Amino acid sequence: MHHVILGAGPAGVIAAETIRKHAPNDTITMVGDEKEPPYSRMAIPYLLMGNVGERGTYLRKSLTHFDDLKVKMVHAQASSVDAAARTVTLDNGDTLTFDRLLIATGSRPASAPIPGMDLPGIHSCWTMDDARAIMKLATKGARVLQMGAGFIGCIIMEALAARGVKLSVVEMGDRMVPRMMGPTAGNMIKDWCEAKGVQVFTKTKVEAIEKGSGDAALKVKLSNGTSMDVDLVISATGVKPAIGFLEKSGIICLQGVLTDEHLQTNVPGVYAAGDCAEAFDKVSNKTIISAIQPNAAEQARVAALNMVGRSVALKGVTQINVLDTLGLISTSFGAWDGVPGGQHVELTDAAAGRHLSLQFKDDVLVGCNSVGWTDHVGVMRGLVEGQIHLGAWKDTLKNDPTRLMDAYLASAQAQSGWSGAADARRR
Repeated sequence: MHHVILGAGPAGVIAAETIRKHAPNDTITMVGDEKEPPYSRMAIPYLLMGNVGERGTYLRKSLTHFDDLKVKMVHAQASSVDAAARTVTLDNGDTLTFDRLLIATGSRPASAPIPGMDLPGIHSCWTMDDARAIMKLATKGARVLQMGAGFIGCIIMEALAARGVKLSVVEMGDRMVPRMMGPTAGNMIKDWCEAKGVQVFTKTKVEAIEKGSGDAALKVKLSNGTSMDVDLVISATGVKPAIGFLEKSGIICLQGVLTDEHLQTNVPGVYAAGDCAEAFDKVSNKTIISAIQPNAAEQARVAALNMVGRSVALKGVTQINVLDTLGLISTSFGAWDGVPGGQHVELTDAAAGRHLSLQFKDDVLVGCNSVGWTDHVGVMRGLVEGQIHLGAWKDTLKNDPTRLMDAYLASAQAQSGWSGAADARRR
């Protein structure tokens, strides 16, 4: 049996290890499009901060780890897949034939259609090469403009601030982290960042980037009429699944590669996991892409077990985000912006920099936001993921949202776990 894994990130690595554990004699080929040993993109900010070296980003510390597992590493990129013929064509001209295929190609930075984006000194913060280029330019006192203040952008911002740069952030939305935080929470994060010395422009776009003059490498023109001289531009305007090579493959893709509860696609023997996979979300009752590493790891484990003949179901995914922005902790779980016909309650202590928002559907907590409220973060996640029926405790929480622990202890133990998604449930 030949297993081909496209992608050498966390999902690909965990899948390869799981397959080898349960199928010691099968052939495994893992395809990665970077020359580096498999590494964690989430560790790149720590590299920028100087907390780890490059080897500290590696997913496995032994440089012979994959050789020891008899996993063949191929440094290339998939250019096409023929599901009917069970072949993968690589950009180096080689063709791989597979019995089982895992698509774990992750995401790629979304490129903003802005004049001048191809100039030197403009980088995403996504690859090890990006990190090396940024470290050369993001020296103490350097003028840095970051485009985007979403989840990934805030993590990058943390690293840049630690390097002592003069940082400005531009966000198109009306608040920071607009895709995981409501208006109150997002603007509290903005206020916090500005108090820490970061210049933040919301409701603002970068309209053009030009070569700079004098000691400035670049001149950036903003939609609010401001022009800025900068030494470095970081593009953090979001990511999208790296699935373009699957066009005409016969594999169904929506926003990502559509999977069932076994992480199998519409093609038997072809699976997907990680940031490129679209799986069932037990809160929204839709298929979603949940691009966070814990979900990627579990999807990879489940996919790999099914690839070696085990019948294992994924218990669904949930939107989970915990963010540290210059020391301010914020969280977002599930349907943080509510559901049609639902109810919500908010509690804000602006002076203390604390905010809590709970979203309900009937007597179930379906989502929540918090800023500066680190008490019971695990409880919030547990209530949302577990789809716990609160009964009378819902009204208690609406009157006093801080009683989350009491509600959890009183309600959670009486319920069984979620049973998984049926095949027919799709976006």
